[in-house]
Amino acid sequence: MAGSVEDVSDENYEEFVQAPAAVVAYGIASCEPCIAYDPILQETAARFATVKVGKAKMHVPGRCRDIKKRHQFETYPTTHLFSQGKLLITREGKVETDELAALINDHLLKS
Repeated sequence: MAGSVEDVSDENYEEFVQAPAAVVAYGIASCEPCIAYDPILQETAARFATVKVGKAKMHVPGRCRDIKKRHQFETYPTTHLFSQGKLLITREGKVETDELAALINDHLLKS
């Protein structure tokens, strides 16, 4: 849903990243930077209506097994920007609002 942060899991991951512009943040519940990232993701989703913004809760048993097999995570949160299934950029750690907006403009919304 445009304007909100979507829940991403193995069930909808492939369809989610196939969007023309998608941001996925991978996080765990016990991670303070992951929790601090939530308002940034919400603001980004509201600001960029044509970009799908989602969060994968990697700590929930059984929800992200295939995602974990597909990607290696050394740091949480980790953010991926996708366009039509292609991973364009990876950022480890919490990305500040202005930097995330710049990444979206530079990599997902360029003409």
